[in-house]
Amino acid sequence: MTTALIAGLFYGYSCSVNVGLGNLSDTEYLSAMQSINKAILNPLFFFSFMGTLFLLPISAFLQYKAGNSASFVLLLIASVVYATGAFGVTALGNVPLNEALNKFNLQSALVEPIRQQRAQFEASWNRLHTIRTVASVVSLILAIVACLTKSEV
Repeated sequence: MTTALIAGLFYGYSCSVNVGLGNLSDTEYLSAMQSINKAILNPLFFFSFMGTLFLLPISAFLQYKAGNSASFVLLLIASVVYATGAFGVTALGNVPLNEALNKFNLQSALVEPIRQQRAQFEASWNRLHTIRTVASVVSLILAIVACLTKSEV
């Protein structure tokens, strides 16, 4: 469930929010991203984002203990893909970009520094977001296949 929630959040963001934000002026874009970066830090987001990080490996371990080797392998791969491609990319890529953006004083900045800030932020953030979206969706597909795999016991 948490894997589906986070994959859906990242996918939906890619299909709608990033597209809409891309149409904004530099100042509007940066202001919106600063607001979103603060708003996303809430219990519902952390439940799915961190929940997946813990629940996928726990599920893999339970399948291992039950002797379901095919499901175990699928869930183990899903765990690694999520931990590196979604969690790791977020922690080591998106979060530092968000923190740098949050330190940028948009209200006192001139037009050129605002343009430069957007140029430094947007392309990198979107590239990293695409990686974590793909990783989350791949993890979800692997988890679904693991659920559909017959037990060997």
